[in-house]
Amino acid sequence: MEKTLLLIKPNVVTRSKTGEILACVEKEGFVILGLKHLLLSPQEARLFYHMHQNKSFLSELVEFITSGPIVACCLGRENAVYHLREMAGATDPRKAKSGTLRAIYGTDVQRNGVHASNPDENPLLEVHFFFSTHEFLS
Repeated sequence: MEKTLLLIKPNVVTRSKTGEILACVEKEGFVILGLKHLLLSPQEARLFYHMHQNKSFLSELVEFITSGPIVACCLGRENAVYHLREMAGATDPRKAKSGTLRAIYGTDVQRNGVHASNPDENPLLEVHFFFSTHEFLS
């Protein structure tokens, strides 16, 4: 079973839509292997988003992701990384396919509702940023 990371961002958590997203991923055959409700510090957010360290939007991204609670989910299934990216949709909710998580829950590129691990950016590293091995359900 392949693992991937889903982050449910503050704009979704504060609107009490977390359960809807979890129901969607379970309906798509994902197993929830780990789940955490937390607040990231600015330092943690900068570490997590290290791949954007030289981009102009990093400060806004850090400010947003630390503005409220998030839910981190380790999800598992066959072809998990690619399947979740398809479910998430385009980064810009206005360009995301109808029915994708970002089209439903996002409002703009910054507040797009969810983060889904990018297959080109080491999804397991992202999973282990939030979860220790002993925290996974088997």
